[in-house]
Formats: sequence, structure tokens, C-alpha cells
Amino acid sequence: MFVAGGTGEFFSLTLDECRRIVVAAATVAAGRVPIIAGVGYGTAMAIEFARAAEASGADGILVLPPYLVKAEQEGLFRHLDAICRATALAVIPYNRDNCLLAPETLARLAERHENLIGFKDGHGDVEQLGAIRQALGERVAYIGGMPTAEIFAVPYLAAGFTTYSSAVFNFIPRIALRFHAAVRAGDRATTDDLLRRFFLPLYRAAQPPPRLCRQHREGGHAHRRPPRRAGACPARRSHRGGRGRAARAADGGVRRGDGLSPPAIPSMRQRNGVAAPGPGQCGAGALIGS
Repeated sequence: MFVAGGTGEFFSLTLDECRRIVVAAATVAAGRVPIIAGVGYGTAMAIEFARAAEASGADGILVLPPYLVKAEQEGLFRHLDAICRATALAVIPYNRDNCLLAPETLARLAERHENLIGFKDGHGDVEQLGAIRQALGERVAYIGGMPTAEIFAVPYLAAGFTTYSSAVFNFIPRIALRFHAAVRAGDRATTDDLLRRFFLPLYRAAQPPPRLCRQHREGGHAHRRPPRRAGACPARRSHRGGRGRAARAADGGVRRGDGLSPPAIPSMRQRNGVAAPGPGQCGAGALIGS
């Protein structure tokens, strides 16, 4: 389970909020699934977040791209090298935006650090993915991390990515699990049907992509609208209704029990009784795969 990552708006959270989120997630998970916490910014701050995650009960960290700066491969190597050395947690670099790792860079890191255990891709360059698979083989776990990962799940599986993180799992987990089962079974009729009826309409309704997380949080009928953070644009009315439109586009409407009807999800406070960020303060992405 990813917490305080991309869907969880890591870059809107303070260090203390990240600590509280990891503690709450680890308490709820109770060892049943690994908790992977987001870290980022410059090297020193990423290390600080990584150590806080380790002390708070995380099992691993997802290293989001450094803020703003576009670094050369040697700079990315040194950045990730320092983070891997600073923690005993499992480390997963997130390949996207200004952190695009060359196969040689990732291979150097994997050779030096046993705790570098995964590679998450949010860039979608097939040539790069093929080269990384050839360079590292089965040394790391390959995780799909494209926005609305289900849209890319079938081709990513063919490329050797047996696992992907699902933001949709946050609000309609049953359909996310049904889609994943169909991907793993090679059931193209089901995957194509769900893509057509649900995922593609949802993706279009959620544009532009930066509003996707806020749409998840403001669009749900089961949650109070959270306070907005500086720098976070409010969802437009059309975006807030996007999830409902996507669901209604599925076979003419939502039927309770068909997996498209979003369940009412209790807040983290209600689920575990521990001090935790309130509604909208803790976003997570489910890691779905083998």
C-alpha cells in the first residue's frame, strides 16, 4: 500500500503529517500488507522523510522525483545512492518527470544496494522499459505507475510489469480488483469492456491530470470536503462529477452490487481509533499484482 505518494499528495504534506499518515496506515495494515511511504524533494530532505517513515513503521519508500531540478544521470545516481545508504527500508525509485533513469544508472544502484528492490514507471517509454528489463532481469520488482494505471496494465504486463498501483482502488476497490483479475487471467473481453465503460470515461473526466487526486477527494459522496492547501486548485464542478459520469456511462447506469457503485468508506479515524489526519488528508494507492 502506497501512502503519502502521488495520489496522497506528498508534496502538500509536512514531515509531521507524513509521520502520522505512516503510523495510521501501519496500524490499520497490522502487517497484512507492506506500507510504502512517499519521500522526495532534495537529497537531505528525502533522507529526513525516509528516516521518519522508517521510525513510523513503514516497510519501504517510494522515491518521488526531486523538486524542479532536472539532473544528469550521475546526479540522479548520487541522489538515490545517498537515500539507499541512509535507510534499511526497501527503496523503489519512481521513474517519471525529471527523474528518468538510464538502464546503466539503475543497474549501478541495484549492484550497490540490496535494499533497492523495485522500479516504478510513470513515464511510459517502451524502449526504456525494454532496455531496463534487459539490464536488470528479475533483480527488481517492476511496478506500473502511469496515471490511471489500468489503461496501461495490459501492455505493461506484456513488458514484464506484473504489478501496478491503482488510484481507482481508493474509491471503487471492487472494480479495481475485478479489472486486475481479468488482466492476470488474460480476459481481454472483460478488460476491454471495463476500459470502455469506466476507465477511459474516468480518465477523460479527470483531465487535466493534476486535478485527479482532488477529484478523488472532493467528488466522493462519503467524505466531507477537505480544506484546500495552498497551490492546490479546487476541482471544477465538471471534475467533481466526473466519477459519477464515468460510472453512469457503464451500461446505462450504476447498479448496486455491480462493482461500479462506490462504497461508503469510513475515515481512518473511524477505522482504527488512532490519531490520524482527517478526511482528505491521507491518500493512498493500492499496489495490485503478484
